[in-house]
Amino acid sequence: MSNHEAFTQQSIHSAYMHFERNQWADLRDNVKLTLSEDDISQLQGINESLSMEEVVDIYLPLSRLLNLYVEARQYRHTVRDTFLNSHNDKVPYIIGIAGSVAVGKSTSARILQALLSRWPEHPKVALVTTDGFLRPNKDLVARNLMHKKGFPESFDTKALIEFVSAIKSGQKEITAPIYSHLTYDIIPDKSLQFEKPDIVILEGLNVLQTAGLNDPEQSHRVFVSDFVDFSIFVDADTDLLKTWYIQRFLKFREGAFTDPNAYFHSYSKMSKREAIAIASKIWDEINGINLEENIRPTRDRANLILKKSINHQISQVKLRK
Repeated sequence: MSNHEAFTQQSIHSAYMHFERNQWADLRDNVKLTLSEDDISQLQGINESLSMEEVVDIYLPLSRLLNLYVEARQYRHTVRDTFLNSHNDKVPYIIGIAGSVAVGKSTSARILQALLSRWPEHPKVALVTTDGFLRPNKDLVARNLMHKKGFPESFDTKALIEFVSAIKSGQKEITAPIYSHLTYDIIPDKSLQFEKPDIVILEGLNVLQTAGLNDPEQSHRVFVSDFVDFSIFVDADTDLLKTWYIQRFLKFREGAFTDPNAYFHSYSKMSKREAIAIASKIWDEINGINLEENIRPTRDRANLILKKSINHQISQVKLRK
């Protein structure tokens, strides 16, 4: 059976078309890599070793696909303006990237930002993380939610929806709050500012979530995903995610946590065995539960799923039909 026949057979009863790594890589269609080795080393996460091969095989085909989607959206706007005999400014195209803690969402977002900004059709690509829309720690303490940071109720979802709504309404200048992983809190009196980008990449745990409807403040029944044009879910098996989280925690223990201003500075003084025990406990009691209850259930709402295997390598891609 040929690769094409196998692909057709396994996809026939699924909402997704399934691509093994080599099948997906073939879809690059001679798109040239515009990033250097130095560029790639700067884009990788603290716990990932990002190879040139990964960028070429996975992210170049994806950047080509996204470029085609953006072009199609721009053409639709041209058709609309022709019909209305009017001219309206381009509305930014929003790409949402969701997935678990420690899966590498941020790295995927940075790679796509770098690649997409090199396409001549859309040079201005902004990257925003939904961490900036977490409630400040003082609010979480008041609501007894510090132990549920990252869960849907810990976010100011109303503010996040107003933010993406402002982007889609064509508002010229957009601002977003900034979150510090060092202080583990929102940075007061500081914001991310950008002016009418061509593309906005929105990365975070909650990009595809529809939870929080019982909260009176979130009774609007409008979701972030309503404003997202194309969504990506970065996925991996739970045992791998826990391992990556612990590995990342240990690297933070030796790096960022050593800063006296770090929220988790005390962890830097622990032995490796103690740090592993703490990281495992945090995963089991917080991040693992959030994954199973709130994050992974949104996976099949995504337009595209990147499935990771050992060493953070993407082994399979699923594209919604």
